[in-house]
Amino acid sequence: MDVKTVCLGMLTDGPASGYDMKKCFESTFGHFFPAGYGSIYPALATLARDGLVEFEEIPQEGKPDRKVYSITSNGRDALDKALANPNPTHRVRSEFLAMMCFAHLMSDEQINEVIDNKIHELNELMLIIDELPTNVDGPMPKGTRFVAGFGHFVAASLTSYINDNRDMLTNEE
Repeated sequence: MDVKTVCLGMLTDGPASGYDMKKCFESTFGHFFPAGYGSIYPALATLARDGLVEFEEIPQEGKPDRKVYSITSNGRDALDKALANPNPTHRVRSEFLAMMCFAHLMSDEQINEVIDNKIHELNELMLIIDELPTNVDGPMPKGTRFVAGFGHFVAASLTSYINDNRDMLTNEE
């Protein structure tokens, strides 16, 4: 699944601007599928060019027009086709883990700083996930509840593992 497909899925909840989608990527998708404006807006442009979304330009005073996107029936068909994949991949890209592979080249002070920052980041992520039910209008869809629970579990498990095993990386006892 790519950013375009996730954007199509988001638009099934109703029309949204690129800014709205960025906020959704930060909150709901942030712990497993990050995307920034540099990937969202090109994805939306491609989707519009391909007739999978349409947009309305809303004038704003002193700013460029705001584009509000809606999924088309062709976009819904494309999304349905993507959702029919029974074997989606689960890829993890972690700069943290890549860095820890080279912990033997780092000082204990560097390692501890990286670990402390990662634990702080994971705790912040769990707080964001815990606030999700208050960030959506109406009841949270079952898929969103599952993903939030999964994200919280993974973040809590990572925190526990890091805390229990940080001594593997440092010379400290």
